Amino acid sequence: MKIIVALCSAVIWGGGQVINKQKLKGLVFFLIQGVLLFIEFSTGTFSVLTGRAEATFRNCGFFIRGIWGLITLGSIPRPDFTILVFDHSIMLMATGIISVVILLLFGLVWIWNIRDAYNSRKKIEQGENISSVDYVKSLWEKSFEYIMITPGAILVLFISFIPVLFTALIAFTNYNVSTIPPRNLIEWTGFQTFIDIVRIPIWGTTFLRILIWTIVWAFAGIFFPYVFGLLQAVLINAKRVRFKSVWRGIFILPWAVPPLVSLLIFKVMYNSEGAFNQLLLGAGIINNAIPFLGNAGWARTILLITNTWLLFPYFMALISGVMTSISPELYEAVEIDGGNVWHKFRNISLPTILTATSPMIVMQIAFNFNNFGVIYFLTGGGPLNPRYQLAGTTDILITWIFKLTMDQRMYNYAAAIAILIFILISTFSMFNLMRSRVYKED
Repeated sequence: MKIIVALCSAVIWGGGQVINKQKLKGLVFFLIQGVLLFIEFSTGTFSVLTGRAEATFRNCGFFIRGIWGLITLGSIPRPDFTILVFDHSIMLMATGIISVVILLLFGLVWIWNIRDAYNSRKKIEQGENISSVDYVKSLWEKSFEYIMITPGAILVLFISFIPVLFTALIAFTNYNVSTIPPRNLIEWTGFQTFIDIVRIPIWGTTFLRILIWTIVWAFAGIFFPYVFGLLQAVLINAKRVRFKSVWRGIFILPWAVPPLVSLLIFKVMYNSEGAFNQLLLGAGIINNAIPFLGNAGWARTILLITNTWLLFPYFMALISGVMTSISPELYEAVEIDGGNVWHKFRNISLPTILTATSPMIVMQIAFNFNNFGVIYFLTGGGPLNPRYQLAGTTDILITWIFKLTMDQRMYNYAAAIAILIFILISTFSMFNLMRSRVYKED
């Protein structure tokens, strides 16, 4: 009997619940199935039934048409405006992803419906008394947390997951400037884009060199601000320093000013006729203007210096907060053992600071991999490098992706590089977080 009840719910949602005399629960599942069928049949074209149109997947409802579009990416291009019936590959892909995700959500409810009918029948055969009202109360008490986070999870699914999935799928197509829909149809090309990035010399060279600079930028762009912030925090918290709040307020100013404003100001100051060159020329230190933004070495150095200026107040404030939480008794114990200031810092302060801030360091390094603003607004990825494919010397992977997408419309290559960035960052972040002391203690 349990199998029969489960089969009834599999065909008509809620049917098994009605057999189990749980009419309210059965009605809820039946209405959910009704919503699914209503969406499918209300979005289809029924003119095929009267012979006024050819029966194709294009005439079906939202879900069937979505799956067909995701698989085929369309079959009718629009080379000119005289064609009224045509397919837009990108719209078909987006609609297909949404339809598949919604179908999966309905599928989870369908499985829940079958399992509930089977388990309820099993309890009835064991002599237990069940009712829809008691089930709702039990579900609310036992699964309150899941019920509350479900709306947010669904929102994240559609706002974050679906766009990420869409971008990932673009990497497996030939979507670029030469195949712009609806004039042309996009085709699935598998891993060909990734193979081109590796095998074609100029693509492979550009990707490898930008990847190396991105890694250097990610680590150096955090190392220098962290060390400088640590130094400032230690100095400000020293016993002999007076007016600590004043000093903290002064050093926090670079963090308080919007980064975009600071970057645009620095960009003007680094020009050949900017403030820095004029000061150096006026002081007689140099005879010719230094190409701060026109030379590869200078441009990368300037990026690290400016990023240190923008970021060190954050680490200074973070580390200062950690240092104020260290018990003075620990320092007194070091003094009793004959230790000096260096011993206090090396054995007490530094281990405590690193333990408390290691998750933030990992997060900042991961963020720096995609630190678009500093690169784009200060150097724009320049100076140009003829050995690079559509990239500049200071470009990191994310700014290269931006140029490939917005300037060159090479969407498939940009999406493939985005996937590689995701794999790199997620692997690094997980590896470091799992090795951190905070993760092990949890």
